[in-house]
Amino acid sequence: MQFPAPVSLRWVADLIGARLIGDPNAQATGINEIHKVEPGDLVFVDHPKYYDKCIQSAASFIIINKETDVPEGKALLVVEQPFDAYCKIVEHFMPFRPSSLPISDSAVIGQGTYVHPSAIIGNHVHIGKDCIIHPQVTILDHVIIGDRVIIQAGTVIGSDAFYYNTKKNREVWYKKMPSCGRVIIEDDVEIGASCTIDRGVSHDTIIGQGTKMDNMIHIGHDTVIGKNCLFAAQVGIAGAVHIEDGVTLWGQVGVSKTLRIGANAVVLAQSGIPGNLEGGKSYFGSPADDAREKMKELVWVKRIPEIWKKVMG
Repeated sequence: MQFPAPVSLRWVADLIGARLIGDPNAQATGINEIHKVEPGDLVFVDHPKYYDKCIQSAASFIIINKETDVPEGKALLVVEQPFDAYCKIVEHFMPFRPSSLPISDSAVIGQGTYVHPSAIIGNHVHIGKDCIIHPQVTILDHVIIGDRVIIQAGTVIGSDAFYYNTKKNREVWYKKMPSCGRVIIEDDVEIGASCTIDRGVSHDTIIGQGTKMDNMIHIGHDTVIGKNCLFAAQVGIAGAVHIEDGVTLWGQVGVSKTLRIGANAVVLAQSGIPGNLEGGKSYFGSPADDAREKMKELVWVKRIPEIWKKVMG
């Protein structure tokens, strides 16, 4: 999430009650979790295992629970509970704002767009021209939708990320990380019925121009989908995945988190993707592998009883 305007580290330290180590006049421009940090960002870390990863990341300012060495030009904000401090900053800049209207008075809807009377449009939503929003669609706060987009009935756009801070030494093991990212849907996208697209936990979930999605598909937080992709029913994509242009995922494909699928890859139905896939190839199986090789394996698997019978006499 980018702040509306840069803020001084002194101001941030006062907000979260932190001890500041570094230039108090340095300017923070946003706050992100580790997968999406950029120069000028704040990031938090509360476990020694990840200290070095955060300190050496692109983030300029680290909210941390222990004083440690930091590269020149960066700064530390030392607090007892970095996660709670992170949440306080997010809630300051993006607080929950209830809306009692079916279409928020802060929403902007383009010419020629039809919104069905039973749809819900949240705060600060922007919908482009010539779109169709079908019955029972819910578009939550800060979603941006381009032109000529079709969203079928029952779909939810912009729900919170499934993202928790986990510690087993406290009464509540899973503490929710507040979502401050957005969903951006580019021009000429079609989204089927009963789909769910989570907003980014700290950055943006993006659906690229011309992409078409079937029914009952889930897109996780901070995932970026390229242009002209095609997803069949019941595809599930975890968080922070990058899918390049022209990728086809057939029915019930499952995609694990923080990986990349190359341009024009095709993944056949019911495959599971645990790692990066090279573009321009077809894949099948769980774990997914080259489709032709996987089909050969299945042929040999079917022959095992015959081979066993011959070997054992």
